Amino acid sequence: MKTFGEFENEIYFDGLRGVLPKLPVDMASLEKKAIAAWPDSIVSYVQGGCGDERTQDVNVTAFEKWGLIPRMMVDARQRDLSIELFGMKFLTPIFLCPVGVLGICAQDGHGDLATARAAAKTGVPMVASTLSVDPIEAVAAEFGDVPGFFQLYTPNDREFAESLVRRAEAAGCKAIVVTLDTWVAGWRPRDLNQSNFPQLRGHCLANYFSDPVFRSRLPKPPEEDRQSAINRFCQVFGSSLTWADLPWLRSLTKLPLILKGICHPDDVRQAIDGGVDGIYCSTHGGRQANGGIACLDMLPAVVKAAGKVPVLFDSGVRSGADIVKALALGATAVGIGRPYTWGLALDGTDGIVHVLRCLLAEADLLMAIDGYPRLTDLKPSALMRVS
Repeated sequence: MKTFGEFENEIYFDGLRGVLPKLPVDMASLEKKAIAAWPDSIVSYVQGGCGDERTQDVNVTAFEKWGLIPRMMVDARQRDLSIELFGMKFLTPIFLCPVGVLGICAQDGHGDLATARAAAKTGVPMVASTLSVDPIEAVAAEFGDVPGFFQLYTPNDREFAESLVRRAEAAGCKAIVVTLDTWVAGWRPRDLNQSNFPQLRGHCLANYFSDPVFRSRLPKPPEEDRQSAINRFCQVFGSSLTWADLPWLRSLTKLPLILKGICHPDDVRQAIDGGVDGIYCSTHGGRQANGGIACLDMLPAVVKAAGKVPVLFDSGVRSGADIVKALALGATAVGIGRPYTWGLALDGTDGIVHVLRCLLAEADLLMAIDGYPRLTDLKPSALMRVS
């Protein structure tokens, strides 16, 4: 069975023919190249965090507090990184996080489609965002045989919310991910200094402008009066959900329902009591609230409270080693966010595929060398807290 780590040999043997990697294999170099390729407005939106960006930074550095303990004399020639999630089998334990400006991150302006194609090529599932340049029907059509999910920014118009969910179901999405921490935009100085909010300029609103319920609320179709449609978006975006709304959310779909932004054990238990199928432990990468705790530091308590309910995790993942550490702390699946947008910026679908292959190769080789051939071998006892 071919392992993800064989990507390393592929690169070395290509080098014997004088062929070097088109893109860097380390995320720091890739990030620098992407920043240089993007206009300032995209750099501020994708790279920026809340406040002084401390929470964004500690999400990244939290992984440095943990070290993987090597175990020797283990037959790790073959590794199995596959997982089962909501009754579906995935080749890897990672997924592509929802990113609300994917479309304009790509050189051709259709980054959501490029990301879906990368998911189809790699087997890494995509969580498609409500905020996209192309509607969910077009994005999901590119998933191929790989199950994809739909992330819902719940509007305050319930009929419209239901319409979005129904469209995602009809498009073939296999789960609904409800983001809880973005009913209002956080204080993001990089964007504020540039007065930069892409959606107010009409970007990434295809799921709104194409929706029959949303369109029924407009005096004229968006094609004839774009500004009125943008104004309507501002009016309906974001509903401050409470636990009293959970029965309604649960009633919207029979698909697996996942709540994103859950970081407290009490919230985990209440969500599970309310019938959710998955917990998504995330601090939105530090984009929505500053002054918080690193998401990784909250993961063990979330996992313990979740019991047998799967826990998805993101925030701060920048390497294959980070993926392994999050899995050892109990995450069922680990989300990749900013790194794949860097690959997208530089080389579209192929750039995302490159990023995913690099991260998976590093994780696979780390598990091989340190003696953890299966994901079931990765437990909290495999890690040591370091200062």
